[in-house]
Amino acid sequence: MNGVVIPQTPIAVDFWSLRRAGTARLFFLSHMHCDHTVGLSSTWARPLYCSPITAHLLHRRLQVSKQWIRALEIGESHVLPLDEIGQETMTVTLIDANHCPGSVMFLFEGYFGTILYTGDFRYTPSMLKEPALTLGKQIHTLYLDNTNCNPALVLPSRQEATQQIIQLIRQFPQHNIKIGLYSLGKESLLEQLALEFQTWVVLSPQRLELVQLLGLADVFTVEEEAGRIHAVDHMEICHSAMLQWNQTHPTIAIFPTSRKIRSPHPSIYSIPYSDHSSYSELRAFVAALRPCQVVPIVREQPCGEFFQDSLSPRLSMPLIPHSVQQYMSSSSRKTNVFWQLERRLKRPRTQGVVFESPEEKADQVKVDRDSKKHKKESLSPWAGCLSRLCPHPLQARKQLFPDFCRKEGDEPVLFCDSNKMATVLTAPLELSVQLQPVDEFPFPETREEIGLGSPLWSGGGSGSPTRGKQSNGMGCGSPPTHISRTTHLTPESGGLALKYLLTPVDFLQAGFSSRNFDQQVEKHQRVQCNNPAVMNTVDDV
Repeated sequence: MNGVVIPQTPIAVDFWSLRRAGTARLFFLSHMHCDHTVGLSSTWARPLYCSPITAHLLHRRLQVSKQWIRALEIGESHVLPLDEIGQETMTVTLIDANHCPGSVMFLFEGYFGTILYTGDFRYTPSMLKEPALTLGKQIHTLYLDNTNCNPALVLPSRQEATQQIIQLIRQFPQHNIKIGLYSLGKESLLEQLALEFQTWVVLSPQRLELVQLLGLADVFTVEEEAGRIHAVDHMEICHSAMLQWNQTHPTIAIFPTSRKIRSPHPSIYSIPYSDHSSYSELRAFVAALRPCQVVPIVREQPCGEFFQDSLSPRLSMPLIPHSVQQYMSSSSRKTNVFWQLERRLKRPRTQGVVFESPEEKADQVKVDRDSKKHKKESLSPWAGCLSRLCPHPLQARKQLFPDFCRKEGDEPVLFCDSNKMATVLTAPLELSVQLQPVDEFPFPETREEIGLGSPLWSGGGSGSPTRGKQSNGMGCGSPPTHISRTTHLTPESGGLALKYLLTPVDFLQAGFSSRNFDQQVEKHQRVQCNNPAVMNTVDDV
């Protein structure tokens, strides 16, 4: 990762690790190459300053929200605050870096002096004519692109390298040409080759959008068969690809790069075309600026000893203004809090189905059933009566309560442990409830097949089922009163007891959980245990 948090300032350039950014509050992006955007993604949520072209690419390729992107025009000076009250400011000027579309150098001027951050750049003498650099300003710190800072590495200019590529292509007039490139950069080279050989250059749709944005000549297309020069990703060029391409048409491949590449195929060529400054160009640039110190951007390649004779005397670093200190310290605390919160929110949640072991589940159910049975026997004053009334425990089924599954009422109900019979201990005021055995098979034809008689329903004088009457009385909020109850069991239905309970609707809100039912039973028993009316009702059973 090539990026830096500038010491004693709230400035970070090409540095996107918020956890390590510390006191950084102002973030700048020099260009869109991947080694300068490590950690930058669509989740970025802080103001970010860059050139207009980089702003467009940043949103299109990394999906960074436009609300955080601040595009600054190249060649103009922009004033930015360095604290929260506007007392301290700095001036930043963007200078074309001559590296790739949208790449810039940043010239910062403030209480810290003058700092020039080159990012990746290819030096040309015209850079020294930039207004920001021609006013005789003393550069206190120069952050320098030292990619090619090696005296043993001699590189041609880009114009000379372009001529080498043209001469190579002319040696293969009948061949297709594959140019291996990164996703961004060297578009001007492709334009020159197209104009030189009067052919279309085939691009990917993504790169075609870029060249249209840059306003280059109309020599690019996405049609594979339209031209003999093809721009491809540098990773595509390999031995197997060369074999495949040459089966259909004679093809050569060219890597325009200053890096040393071992050719995996005799038809793959490397030309030292570089978008980074050569050693001699770096020497000329530093000698012209005479900064107080040089800091390499590529930290793995120290280069300070090469420029000692071109440095000006170092100046003492001025103190950080108090308002900026507060700005930086508050930024540090907020960054840490936001980062921790953001990380917690992004933490992946476990999804899917968790399966339990059938054996363990069966054992647990048995243990729970035994413990509940023991607890009910010890707590319930009517345990004997209820056990005689409810000899066949079975959970109530929700589908048998269509008229009661509504969020109404607030009356506790005693559920016995059986699905055959139930005793309703509470009911709304002036509501007389009659409980009849309800068959497991509500349809007549089903009853006839198994030899059962007609279902018994009673209640009200209107002939409506009892459960309908209770449903109409629910939710009134009246206290419980006298309950009249008649129970009829016929021999035909003796083997099939009541399957469900007439219970206040509010009790069903908790869902059909045996644990919830038992808790409500115990609670109701403790409240009603001293109620003579209820006790007499149960004794009558």
